[in-house]
Amino acid sequence: MEIGKVPESVLKRSVLKQIRTRRKEVILGAAIGEDCAAVALEEDEIFVLSTDPITGTSVDIGRLAIQVTLNDLASAGAEPVGVLLSVLLPEHITEPKIRQLVAQAEEACSQANVQMMGGHTEVTAVVNQPVITVTGVGKAKRGALVTTAGAAPGMDIVLTKWAGLEGTSILAKEKEKELSARFSGAFIRQAKELDAMLSVLPEAKIAVESGVSAMHDVTEGGIFGALWEMAESSGVGLEIDLKKIPLKQETVEICEFFGINPYQLISSGAMLMAAKDGNRLVMDLKKAGIFAAVIGKATAGNDRVLLNGEERRFLEPPKTDELYKVV
Repeated sequence: MEIGKVPESVLKRSVLKQIRTRRKEVILGAAIGEDCAAVALEEDEIFVLSTDPITGTSVDIGRLAIQVTLNDLASAGAEPVGVLLSVLLPEHITEPKIRQLVAQAEEACSQANVQMMGGHTEVTAVVNQPVITVTGVGKAKRGALVTTAGAAPGMDIVLTKWAGLEGTSILAKEKEKELSARFSGAFIRQAKELDAMLSVLPEAKIAVESGVSAMHDVTEGGIFGALWEMAESSGVGLEIDLKKIPLKQETVEICEFFGINPYQLISSGAMLMAAKDGNRLVMDLKKAGIFAAVIGKATAGNDRVLLNGEERRFLEPPKTDELYKVV
């Protein structure tokens, strides 16, 4: 396609026509010539906003871009309402590829009852693969906002699902040929399908009802990065039992194959939480069919300690995600 705005005919046919999910709160949405969206809230509600790009993969990028931003909103205890997409496309893009990308995004929106409210779609020479930046709009009741900074000394640290889910799925999709030299087709398929667990909206809702004090979705930098960020934001120390951090076998073996650290691998689908009674929170989550585990405690002071049997070492500030060493 030619550099510049996507042609109006393509925009109507392959973008706007596919946006089907609607929310009553959205009073001005995506349309030709509209540069803004408008949302109406109740008197006791507040806006919660988040923005995130997807750059580490081009596989299933439309769905992944939506999911990551919805997870950010959920980690604040907010109900997602709508999203705006800024989509930068390479010159070699075809209309069927654009349609597929938007269809992926709409499917993710539909599953979460979220409306694509608007955005911008452009072909440009500055990218060699699609780059999507999503801005999410959510709502929460006044006084019910949950932050990353809510952890206090003595609180339990809880992790939902498993660390490394997103990175494992991306590696299985992007590096299937290399992995097939060691692993069976069934194993690689199972690793790919871990992306079915990337939404943290269900556990966030349960956690808010259970009285969680802090939440942080585990994304770039992995569980080590998320632990550091929660501790830094809350001004607390940590004592984390490495052996209690849950990992899928697919994650362990694929990370071993590529020589990377699973605890520093992008981990959308896992939610880090702080609660006064972590065991109760774990039980509430398990009643809803969501696996979770208490992995340690917040402490007074600034020491952020990782325990591995008799070994004690200090957690370090977030590093470059392990995914970028491979893809």
